[in-house]
Amino acid sequence: MNHSIHEELTVGQLAARSGVAVSALHFYERQGLITSRRTSGNQRRYKRDTLRRVAFVRVAQRVGIPLADVAAVLALLPDNRTPTRRDWERISQCWRQTLDERMRQLQQLRDDFTDCIGCGCLSIDRCKLANPYDELAKHGPGPRRLIEQDPNAVADHCGEN
Repeated sequence: MNHSIHEELTVGQLAARSGVAVSALHFYERQGLITSRRTSGNQRRYKRDTLRRVAFVRVAQRVGIPLADVAAVLALLPDNRTPTRRDWERISQCWRQTLDERMRQLQQLRDDFTDCIGCGCLSIDRCKLANPYDELAKHGPGPRRLIEQDPNAVADHCGEN
């Protein structure tokens, strides 16, 4: 396959243009988020549209979507192509429920837990009022008020096309 030098980026160029460290790009590649071809000198070369793919990964990370979920969605795209605007609209709808739940949890933390971290326990002297006799311990370890969620919530509904 003959690639024009103007159609491809080196890993350094991709890092500079995307604002992502070379080590992170290598990690993304190991995770299957981006791909490269190797030159005869074993140097990585990336298609220019990899910039958009890296931007997609960064946006997903920024809103808290796990990389495994990002990789699963990208794997659904034919021929390892870069997501289009239509793809992004569909994907963002799939992730909406996850993001809505995260926002609900953050609002709960902001509104209800000014003095308490949900029995982790950092509330110290106020815990007797919010959690007398450590009743939340019956629910399991960790900050129960923060990690317990609606049992009807669906964690992942993006597998459908």
